[in-house]
Amino acid sequence: MSDQTHLEEQLAHLNRTVDDLSDIVARQETEISKLTHRVKMLMEREASREMDTGSSVPLADQRPPHY
Repeated sequence: MSDQTHLEEQLAHLNRTVDDLSDIVARQETEISKLTHRVKMLMEREASREMDTGSSVPLADQRPPHY
C-alpha cells in the first residue's frame, strides 16, 4: 500500500471520528440545556415552597453551614 493511500485512509477515519464526536457533543449540549432548565424550575419551585412556609430566606440563597 502506498504512503498516499495510507494517509488517505487515516484521514477518512479521522474525519469520521470528528463527525461522530460532533454528533455526541450536539446531543450533550441539548441534554445539558434541558437539565439546566429543569434544575432552574426545581430551584424556583423549592424557593416558592420555602417562602410559602414562612421561611425568611430561601435555602437556595443561604450559605452552607460550613462557611
